[in-house]
Amino acid sequence: MKILFISLGCDKNLVDSEEMLGLLNSRGYTFTDDETEADVIVINTCCFINDAKEESVQTILEMAEQKKTGRCKALIVTGCMAQRYKQEILDEVEEVDMVLGTTAYDKIVDVVEAALGGSRRVEEQPLTYLPETKAGRIVTTGGHFAYLKIAEGCNKCCAYCIIPKLRGRYRSVPMERLVAQAEELAAQGVKELILVAQETTVYGVDLYGEKSLHRLLTALCRIRGIQWIRILYCYPEEIYDELIETMKREPKICHYLDLPIQHASDEVLRRMGRRTTRADLTKIIGKLREEIPDIVLRTTLITGFPGETQEQHEELMEFIDEMEFDRLGVFTYSQEEDTPAASMPDQIDEEVKLDRQEELMELQQEIAFDRAQDMTGRTVTAMIEGKVADENVYVARTYGDAPNVDGLLFLHTGEVLMSGDFVRARITGAAEYDLIGEIADEFTE
Repeated sequence: MKILFISLGCDKNLVDSEEMLGLLNSRGYTFTDDETEADVIVINTCCFINDAKEESVQTILEMAEQKKTGRCKALIVTGCMAQRYKQEILDEVEEVDMVLGTTAYDKIVDVVEAALGGSRRVEEQPLTYLPETKAGRIVTTGGHFAYLKIAEGCNKCCAYCIIPKLRGRYRSVPMERLVAQAEELAAQGVKELILVAQETTVYGVDLYGEKSLHRLLTALCRIRGIQWIRILYCYPEEIYDELIETMKREPKICHYLDLPIQHASDEVLRRMGRRTTRADLTKIIGKLREEIPDIVLRTTLITGFPGETQEQHEELMEFIDEMEFDRLGVFTYSQEEDTPAASMPDQIDEEVKLDRQEELMELQQEIAFDRAQDMTGRTVTAMIEGKVADENVYVARTYGDAPNVDGLLFLHTGEVLMSGDFVRARITGAAEYDLIGEIADEFTE
């Protein structure tokens, strides 16, 4: 039996997909990337914002057509959209055989076999459940870096976000399980671990009674073969001193943090259900830069939140200009049903949202280009990602670049390098968000 597995959405969803792939592989299933060759099609969906929802719906409909006309015998839908619209999917898309909830992905083998046997139903677990799979994950990121999901769910309940209703309350994965997973990944050749969760900074509070991310990081740094550890999804108000000290002390931890601030107007932040003010954000960012001078800070914003005035938008612009984030992304507000923000008055016109998004990105573009130019002349450690076809140019990332969201470093060299190699690179120039460089000398550890 050949399975086509389609993973949509975020890196946290990708980890679930890799766990499911491992379980299916352990039971003898093989995989294909050609839908015309697939006996079973599994779609791990996303519905965080409207664009993600539309992509998931379109993919389901395309694969349903394959089920009608092709070789496919079973179509299974998993992930956030499956959790949110489980019965609607079964009722409205007759080609879908099984729907698998977000906390039931460890049942994927049983679900595939049930679908092939003619069953048609929803398979789910309570949102308090934390799946554990014994089979080894199949890493799909190329092998030299991998995501490590350290927790499931979220307690923050921001006004615009549906995730707590789809993933449940915050549940930390026990530290011993994470260390064992990381050791397995290192044994497979993974050199960079990227820690992800809906929120990483409160890791351990539910299990150990206190924030324990610094303890987890210290344990991960001891694993032979791991050379970089990167932390994403850090709520700024939860940054704490022991975490900062651990980042300063442990050379494997990249001086990089992803801080999703969402806005800088106190009134907008209050309506969003966020727990910071502009003054709080200024203080936290200032402290990080004082304690770790070479830290690279990434953030994300939401523009066009209900009731956002032109003055509040300009306040956000002023804050971004003042803070000069190294990396920044902007989402237009998505009106998601079953969230408090969806029924708020003064919903913003889509055209206004897009105009404000464009203004923010144009401002950040200037900041990012200037910061890239400032890198010229510096020598940095970089990880090789691949090679440009038919050219003596390799694609790499510095410690300041998370995969698939940040910029790249293009290295001109006649040397033969492999993905996952670490090199010392001298930055010779910049092209918009990306850097250009040359090999300074080999870096081995």
